[in-house]
Amino acid sequence: MRHARNNELTDRRSAAADAKAALLTEYRAAKTAAKPLQAARQAERISLVEAREARRAERERLKHEERTRIETLAAQEQAAIEAAAVAEIEARQLAENARISRVVQDEAARKAERDRRYAARKARQA
Repeated sequence: MRHARNNELTDRRSAAADAKAALLTEYRAAKTAAKPLQAARQAERISLVEAREARRAERERLKHEERTRIETLAAQEQAAIEAAAVAEIEARQLAENARISRVVQDEAARKAERDRRYAARKARQA
C-alpha cells in the first residue's frame, strides 16, 4: 500500500510536470505567434511618441515666437513712448523759447515806444 501511494504521488508529480511543460510550450508558441503583433504595437507606440514630441516641439516653437512677438511689440511701444516724451519735451522747449522771444520783442517794443515818446517830448520842449 505504501508503494501504491508513492506511485500515486509519482503519478501526480509527473502529471504536474507534464502540465507545466504543456503550459510552457503553449506560452512559447503564443509568444512566437504574437511577435509580429507585438512589433506592430511597438512601432505604433514609437510613432505616437514621435508625434507627441513633434506636437510639443511645435507648441514650444509657437510659444517662443509669441514671446518674441510680444517682446518686440513691447520694445516698439516703449520706443514710441520715449519718442513721444522726447517730442513733448522738445515742444515744451520750443514753446518756452517762443514765449521768451515774444517777451523780449515786447520789451524791445515797449522800450522803443518809451524812447519815441521821450524824443517827442524833448522835441516839443526844444
